[in-house]
Amino acid sequence: MLKFENVTKEFEDGFKAVDSVSFEIKEGELLVLIGPSGSGKSTTMKMINRVISHTSGAITINGKDNKSYNVAELRRNIGYVIQQIGLFPHYTIQKNIAIVPQLKGWKTNDIITRVTELLELVGLDPETYANRYPKELSGGQQQRIGIARALSANPDIILMDEPFSALDPITRDQLQGELISLHKKLKKTIVFVTHDMDEALKMGDRIAIMKGGKLLQIDTPEKILREPAHGFVEEFIGKHRIIQNPGLMPVTDILAESIITSLPQRSPETAISLIRKHKTTNLVIADESNKLLGIVTAHDIMKNLDGIQHISEIMIPAEPYLLKSATAKEAIIMMDCAPLGMIPVVDNAHKIIGLVTRGSLLSAMSSQWTEMEADLVE
Repeated sequence: MLKFENVTKEFEDGFKAVDSVSFEIKEGELLVLIGPSGSGKSTTMKMINRVISHTSGAITINGKDNKSYNVAELRRNIGYVIQQIGLFPHYTIQKNIAIVPQLKGWKTNDIITRVTELLELVGLDPETYANRYPKELSGGQQQRIGIARALSANPDIILMDEPFSALDPITRDQLQGELISLHKKLKKTIVFVTHDMDEALKMGDRIAIMKGGKLLQIDTPEKILREPAHGFVEEFIGKHRIIQNPGLMPVTDILAESIITSLPQRSPETAISLIRKHKTTNLVIADESNKLLGIVTAHDIMKNLDGIQHISEIMIPAEPYLLKSATAKEAIIMMDCAPLGMIPVVDNAHKIIGLVTRGSLLSAMSSQWTEMEADLVE
């Protein structure tokens, strides 16, 4: 689908923003580009639709050099979502979404049908939102419109440049989940730029880690966690070869600092208040004796705010979970099949001990890395 062959971007002052990068992106894959500021990740992405032109090497789309395309036509056939959203403030939502189909000469009835389909796809009622203006929408709703606009002409490729980084944690988590669902449904090829490793681990089929314009490693999240191919990759993801002996580390050593629990009878309004207060995205549900019952997500609460009396009605099973006798190695392996990026830890009576999250896992590994560096200095 997409192929980079020894691609370099060198500016007039001699600075190489991207230095001889080679990789392939499969059709229908969601690839995350990540790295520190100035690593070349955004430049790499922008060279695909020629917002920035590469200096040397070749970028091919379905075997055709992207420089052989008419640049306007190329961009119309590639969806593009940015952090700033970029909606036209004086256009209605319908007109914002319709821009590319209009440029491509679609018939009016086809455009209206497509706008309706896309608003429904991103969870916004067409009758309510089609004729509103961007200023009348929340940040999360505006970003949904940005995604709908990127999909408007049904492109095979979508580029997303830190699209959720300016949003609050709850909205960000909701949109991440919705994009994952859309990706599974539509099978679009997505190139997603982020600086957040938790987001990369959650979103990516594969992750490409860059530094100084170089591509250091491109692998599945699990492979990067287990087998970092470069010292910087180890440091960037915050671990040292999975702490060298994760089978010897108890899972209780890598628990998150806090766990927010709730009784199942809590109303959705008070649940959202609790979530916002603690800046989390999920509640662990337990009974009066602290036995684990399930999990409720902020996304599901918001979606069903007017349709339920108690959060138990939308509770999902707390799976997978681990016993407190488990090891860090088991948590690392199990995290791959934890859909919410969290694993409850319970005692033999099924009472909650704590949570392992992607963040607590990486934090524990980072701590081990720091300790090892200190030992080497000594």
